[in-house]
Amino acid sequence: MDHKVTLHDKTFKLFIPNEKIEKAIDAVAERLNADYADATDEDPLVLLCTLNGAIIFAAELLKRLSFPIVLKACKLSSYQGTQSTGSIKTEVPLPAHLEGRRVIIVEDIVDTGNTIEALTGLLKAAKVRDCKVCTLLVKPEVYKKDVKLDYVAMEIPNRFIVGFGLDYDELGRNIKDIYVLDE
Repeated sequence: MDHKVTLHDKTFKLFIPNEKIEKAIDAVAERLNADYADATDEDPLVLLCTLNGAIIFAAELLKRLSFPIVLKACKLSSYQGTQSTGSIKTEVPLPAHLEGRRVIIVEDIVDTGNTIEALTGLLKAAKVRDCKVCTLLVKPEVYKKDVKLDYVAMEIPNRFIVGFGLDYDELGRNIKDIYVLDE
């Protein structure tokens, strides 16, 4: 296993091995299965995958969930390179027909919280019945928003990471482990 990768002009070192990621996803899925055992085919949960970063997390989560699910996706972005721009851009809008539904937002990472705050606002305006947030990663030292993160797989320090769906200028999403910028 190579412990360093280079993407564009930056080098990253191994931070979280895939085995640890998988165990964290197992734990989140176990909680979700317990909390949503009441879902039915007539009232399935909507898993709202935030593109593109959460694709791999959402796929791994889906394989572990035992209740009826409808998978939907949207795309809001705020990152350029290694920095958040601070402004949210909607690239793929919310799917139609969410009114009255129970929705679980599936995020790859929550740091500033600007995207998750914007997305929960959009879902509230769409009149969803219930909205929960499920994220693979959170950076607690920078997340200061009021939106509750209901399901968190792992907490990490405020460092720039790639792999397992996360990218640096569109590269690195396919790396199975998570790597951190080697400073």
